[in-house]
Amino acid sequence: MKQRLILSATLVALSLAAPVSFAQIETDAPMTFFVTSTSHSGNLGGLDGADAECQNLAEAVGAGNHTWRAYLSTHGNNTEPAVNARDRIGNGPWHNAKGVKIADDVAYLHGDIQRDTNLIYRATALTENGDLVNGRVRPDGANNEHDILTGSDSHGRAFPAGASRLQNYTCANWTYDGPDGVAMIGHHDRLSSTNTSWNSSHSTEGCSLAAFNETGGAGRFYCFAAD
Repeated sequence: MKQRLILSATLVALSLAAPVSFAQIETDAPMTFFVTSTSHSGNLGGLDGADAECQNLAEAVGAGNHTWRAYLSTHGNNTEPAVNARDRIGNGPWHNAKGVKIADDVAYLHGDIQRDTNLIYRATALTENGDLVNGRVRPDGANNEHDILTGSDSHGRAFPAGASRLQNYTCANWTYDGPDGVAMIGHHDRLSSTNTSWNSSHSTEGCSLAAFNETGGAGRFYCFAAD
């Protein structure tokens, strides 16, 4: 019985590790997805400012021939409709800086048909420079930075009006960096004691960079090539 239990545990471990191992297959596909190498407060200059940051970072590494979009949602108001992150990023597929495919299309990315089918993990959610972002697994003395700004639910959509009394999880549509307000984040390393979602794990405790640091983030966000 003990041997069976050990074998079963081994098979479970292997099955859990398989997607991550598969994700390490590198290709010569151009980069169409990355996590920003830069840190930010909740004031990104709105969606336009966040998109510009994605574009500038991509251009700095020779990938500026794409139209880059920040994976961020915004809540609506009386004059402007909400914006869903999933609607901003094109059709896919998307590859990281090492050519590893992280998703075929929008439905695959968000698990519309089957949950947890994309390949976003710490080993694959690289910066535009191809560097790892510190998560729960990180060098000694380094900060955990696995909280990635999204402002989105798990399907990549904006939260409805009134979902939070503090600015609907978007730091006032990415224009606010005060100590109050909140932003929804995901965990790029898919590690958490509660919710391991890559795009909708929990909210921050403010919109300043210091507040992001307190909950395990550095104000980074995902960038996707939309063309």
